[in-house]
Amino acid sequence: MPEGDVLRRTAARLDAALAGQVLVRSDLRWPTAATTDLTGRTVLGTRPYGKHLLTRLDDGRTLHTHLRMDGTWRVVPTADARAAARHPRVRAVLGTVRWTAVGSLLGMLDVLRTRDEHEVVGHLGPDVLDGDFDDETPGVPWTGAPVLEHPVPGLPEAVRRWAAQGSRPVGELLLDQRVAAGIGTIFMAESLFALRWWPWAPADHVDDPAAVLRTARALMRASVLVGRPDPKVHGRAGRPCVRCGTRLRRDEVGAAPQQRPVFWCPRCQVRGAPTR
Repeated sequence: MPEGDVLRRTAARLDAALAGQVLVRSDLRWPTAATTDLTGRTVLGTRPYGKHLLTRLDDGRTLHTHLRMDGTWRVVPTADARAAARHPRVRAVLGTVRWTAVGSLLGMLDVLRTRDEHEVVGHLGPDVLDGDFDDETPGVPWTGAPVLEHPVPGLPEAVRRWAAQGSRPVGELLLDQRVAAGIGTIFMAESLFALRWWPWAPADHVDDPAAVLRTARALMRASVLVGRPDPKVHGRAGRPCVRCGTRLRRDEVGAAPQQRPVFWCPRCQVRGAPTR
């Protein structure tokens, strides 16, 4: 599933292929951008933010894309037959003399002025993977101008936004990109399991929100650097807990129609759960 770690790796692949290169092909198969031609422009780089990608060009424009649940960016040699990108799932093609990036099943696509990037990501909280999110735990540094300027550093800002959520279930809160950007269902479940929090614990009962966010950051950072490890709980409903052997469960957090799956251990994750 595309979470912040996947977006970081995707941006790195796009940078390796396109950054500093002139586009010789531009094909945006999106209703609001179908007539936009980026041919001849030099790609400055792709900046990930949360679950968004911002590909910046030398003419002051940015191609904004979002993978949603099923989207991908693939890079193939321009001389390869796959670079033709004839499949109906293809939504965008950016090609240089050597490499071609093919975006399939993208969930969002906009072309806007780089100075207006806040219009598509300004509602988001701090990116949990940004290098300046937290001084105590390393992030994943990224070159290029920042996307958003928060009044305080990332972690304190995310904690402030957390506090404004009141008694909202912690599992639901972690998925809210307006609090901290980049966390999805996998790292929500894995972070809560690591700290033994019940997914429906009221957010204002969590004694150390910063610890939860740092845990998510550490797990996601490791995924960026070495690949996703085998999950402890996510996707393992009915299988034994790696910590206590209890059968893991799959339930949902959030209200319809925005509910999302959560995997958890009914024995280990008791912090914040009602006393029976």
